[in-house]
Amino acid sequence: MDLIWKSLAIFALIALVETLHGILRAKYLARKVGDLRSRQIGVITGSILIFIISLNTLNWIDPKSLNDCLKIGFIWLILMLLFEFIVGHYVFHFPLKWLIDEYNVKKGRWLLFGMIFLFFSPLIVFSIH
Repeated sequence: MDLIWKSLAIFALIALVETLHGILRAKYLARKVGDLRSRQIGVITGSILIFIISLNTLNWIDPKSLNDCLKIGFIWLILMLLFEFIVGHYVFHFPLKWLIDEYNVKKGRWLLFGMIFLFFSPLIVFSIH
């Protein structure tokens, strides 16, 4: 149970960092390189931020196995999807279709890759240690 509570706490940190990252990306980077390119770059830089957070917090969460890491990744993934859609729709007022399109690789959107990385980041960090 401790693993779940600690995973939730670190997710809150990830959500905060990613929200600030998204705001800064939209405000500064999108003006320079365009919206689509800034979103693509944002997936890469966001994944780096998630990796740094995972690298610095996974020991505190203290997973004992690869299976624990997959549980952590699953918790983070589900919560991030909920966060993206709830905050994106109700706070930032993005239409649901637009939010879903963020995962459409055929349209040049890379958020799907970011979510996959989020899921596997605890496993990657655990394997490095």
